[in-house]
Amino acid sequence: MIRPLSVVALSVLLSGCFNDLSDVQQYIAEVKASTRARVEPLPEVKEFVHIPYRSQNVRSPFAAPRPEAVQDKFLQVQDCLHPDPRRRKEPLEKYALDNLKMRGTLGDTGNIWALIEASDKTLHRVTLSNHVGLFHGRVINVEPTHIELLELIPDGAGCWKERTTMLQMIDMSSVASN
Repeated sequence: MIRPLSVVALSVLLSGCFNDLSDVQQYIAEVKASTRARVEPLPEVKEFVHIPYRSQNVRSPFAAPRPEAVQDKFLQVQDCLHPDPRRRKEPLEKYALDNLKMRGTLGDTGNIWALIEASDKTLHRVTLSNHVGLFHGRVINVEPTHIELLELIPDGAGCWKERTTMLQMIDMSSVASN
């Protein structure tokens, strides 16, 4: 059963839907008549300039640069600190420190080894005087939570500066989830 009050309310609401729209239609027609469509011109195409590649003077673009070769050339006969170019590189010296993770330790209090995982998922053990990282980092301390490295950083003038760096044990919660 429909109540009389609701019928009256519905009729009032529906009567508002049938208003005269001629003024809105006239405004739309005026805007369309006064607006001109303007298309932006296409940008000018620059002429291609071919640069020939001459391989005699530059390195191949398909070969990665070798920073070690550049660093060895900076060694001068000055009386300053520099790495030994004749020393044989160790396996972990081809990785940057941010590509290495300390996973744990082995040994007792007198002789402790740190377990280092490289970015290629290989596991290495290091102890005092082993070398790690790209900057001739030598292990100077091994602790259960971290290892300390003494790195040689080039100063750009042919000499090298010493810097101590730590490689810390990764978070134990991430080890449990792996």
